[in-house]
Amino acid sequence: MTHYDYIIAGGGSAGCVLANRLSADPSTRVLVLEAGRPDSLWDIFIHMPAALTYPIGSPFYDWMYESEPEPYMHNRRISHGRGKVLGGSSSINGMIFQRGNPMDYERWGADAGMERWNYAHCLPYFKRMETCLAGADAFRGGNGPLILERGPATNPLFRAFFEAVQQAGYPLTDDVNGYQQEGFAKFDRNIHRGRRLSAARAYLHPILSRPNLTVKTRAFVHRILFDGTRAVGVEAKVGGKLEKIYGGEVIVSGGAINSPQLLQLSGVGNARELQTVGVPVVHDLPGVGENLQDHLEVYVQYACTQPVSMSPALKWYNKPWIGFQWLFFRRGPAATNHFEAGGFVRSNEDVAYPNLMFHFLPVAIRYDGSLPSGGHGYQVHVGPMYSDARGSVKLKSADPTVKPALRFNYLSTAQDRREWVEAIRCARHILTQPAFAEFNGGEISPGPDVQSDWDILKWVGYDGETAYHPSCTCKMGTDEMAVIHPDTMRVHGLDGLRVVDASAMPYVTNGNIYAPVMMLAEKAADLIAGNTPLAAEFTPFYRHVKK
Repeated sequence: MTHYDYIIAGGGSAGCVLANRLSADPSTRVLVLEAGRPDSLWDIFIHMPAALTYPIGSPFYDWMYESEPEPYMHNRRISHGRGKVLGGSSSINGMIFQRGNPMDYERWGADAGMERWNYAHCLPYFKRMETCLAGADAFRGGNGPLILERGPATNPLFRAFFEAVQQAGYPLTDDVNGYQQEGFAKFDRNIHRGRRLSAARAYLHPILSRPNLTVKTRAFVHRILFDGTRAVGVEAKVGGKLEKIYGGEVIVSGGAINSPQLLQLSGVGNARELQTVGVPVVHDLPGVGENLQDHLEVYVQYACTQPVSMSPALKWYNKPWIGFQWLFFRRGPAATNHFEAGGFVRSNEDVAYPNLMFHFLPVAIRYDGSLPSGGHGYQVHVGPMYSDARGSVKLKSADPTVKPALRFNYLSTAQDRREWVEAIRCARHILTQPAFAEFNGGEISPGPDVQSDWDILKWVGYDGETAYHPSCTCKMGTDEMAVIHPDTMRVHGLDGLRVVDASAMPYVTNGNIYAPVMMLAEKAADLIAGNTPLAAEFTPFYRHVKK
């Protein structure tokens, strides 16, 4: 029987980073267990950037979670796609690379025990993981596994968008991941030479030949095995057979939904709730599954009067030629995610840094690939970044195949509702500027009849979708609801068990969370391996000054 030093439960974004960094020591044996399928090179739905609408919502690639009925969203169940494939959600996401605002990490670092997670301590890990093709500098890395290509944004609608945001009173910025996030710019993307560059492709595949690294797909971890309060291995279904696998440490990297579920299935969580579903309690830790945070978003869509949008690329009769261009030359409409530009703004003067995010698309389309009626169009994805609503992930059953109950409580707070009204008014303010006059064919969604605050919130309740950023359900910290110790990533009160993924974040960051998760995993790898952490870099960054 092989004994591993580290068993990593989850081959997603964080798991791929950990596998790479921890197996760099040839004396360390590392096992990665991924419940999903391999990210086969022939699978165009993973590797073609424009095919991102296909794996989301497909049981072959997606866990296909959904929330419990959300009481402030007309009791709708909100679909939540999470990657069920090597690379995790980085193999099916929108490929947008956003670090978040430096003030996000200042907020992290302000909590008790979190001092070494402020921006100065996180910046060197962001830089270590990047190769920013736009240029390395004091903020950006130039020699990391993640190759970042900036969106070309050459469509005439992008030109109009950049002019419109300035007419609306907002600045442009050189790099939303650099000195100044606030403003609008071309976006970095996890695309290289026309292909998706997932965490698996960047971190895992280049080192699969290491003899001390074992990666198993279709290996579903059911529970963590304990000897008293020490984790000693896992029970997993591998190739249809349930087996026990032992190791020196278990690192849970299943993401903000799977990780708290696995801890709870293993007897770690709120003791009273675990007993209710028949799970024997190993350790009473009430913060497991609490503090769930996410970003909700909507599409504000306009018809386009000129034939310049990407709509023709979606016609069935154009797809063979577009596919040919991508397969043989890695170019054309299939070689981009089309999320090539956007930005961050403050919706009111009371917030210290941007609380709204915009993605601009030169086509009117939903994330699932469905189109509104009509032809050419364009849209912004918009939503508040810092909702104070909090949700939870709870077991429904002791059966690991039963999905947990997800409650996000979207729109449940006064702050959330106020910022949603501001977000829609801000989006309309931008899209009705003179720069769009030659293209503006009228608002498709939400439509001109939706004007009052009440109408806007009603529409958001019916139309809002997740931006796929669940996080914070096993948060780092030292307070009574913290789950992870910030200096070691160990689960409080237990030995041999750590959690490294989006669930460890104490607060959701501003923007897409893939980049923060990768940074967190890079830093965690040093903490776990006992390496000297990278030296903090106290590089000044932009701070808004109230007038």
